[in-house]
Amino acid sequence: MTYRLALPNKGRLQQPTATLLKQAGLGYEKTDRALAVPVRNMDLEALFVRTDDVCEFVADGVADLGITGIDLLSESGTNLEIIAKLGYGHCRLAAAVPKASPIASLEDLAGARIATSHPVTTQAFFADREIPITTVPLSGSVEVAPKLDIADAIVDLVSSGSTMLINGLRPIADIIESEAVLVGRPGTLAKTNGTIAQVVLMMQSVVAARRKRYIMMNAPTTAVADVESIIPGFEAPTVIPLAHEGMVAIHSVVDTDELWRVLPRLREAGASGILVLPIDQLIQ
Repeated sequence: MTYRLALPNKGRLQQPTATLLKQAGLGYEKTDRALAVPVRNMDLEALFVRTDDVCEFVADGVADLGITGIDLLSESGTNLEIIAKLGYGHCRLAAAVPKASPIASLEDLAGARIATSHPVTTQAFFADREIPITTVPLSGSVEVAPKLDIADAIVDLVSSGSTMLINGLRPIADIIESEAVLVGRPGTLAKTNGTIAQVVLMMQSVVAARRKRYIMMNAPTTAVADVESIIPGFEAPTVIPLAHEGMVAIHSVVDTDELWRVLPRLREAGASGILVLPIDQLIQ
């Protein structure tokens, strides 16, 4: 049986998704006209659709898995589960008002008109907080809505915030945090054979590896305990005797975000010849 994976065919998630699949070993040949192509090394077909439609394709059973954003999953209203967070496409859905507006909090938006390309998520968010609003659905150019007197505020995706600043807006609250996710129908992993589980594992191994670095160094045997306290590894670092008596090579895995703190401490502990290498895939 061939399974299907729905992928964004354009937009901000398209290229990072293609890179993830390539690093995960899920190879395919895509042409501009191809809507679906086979993955070379397993019973899987890559299905290229609009990012906004990924959730619907998966919910309807056309695809078994899909890659989309948390914001689009929320907006779709489908009963899909997040199988894995993929670590890219980070942004947030934020409420913002013109800089000169007296509105300073979510509660101040009671009775306001809010322009957004995410009306379902926006309406649900304010309804949960019992703040009455009127949504003004827009498919694009949300930032200009207050200038045109279409709305009093907006709810839109924010990455760096520069677009809002350029349009004279200031954020007042975040609605949701978003990133790329792998989604499926409830129980997908349990209901299918090993192919789906393999796909998930291969993607997760790449995501996990991006957060880690492989580190190697030489150190005197008297420094092993100090080095281990700095980089313990998954269970313990690998320690290998060297040709010179009293010296060892130490290998371990370190969180990428911790490198700035770890490297000076290792040198102070007596380590030398420290090498830091990227990891392609990591299964924990």
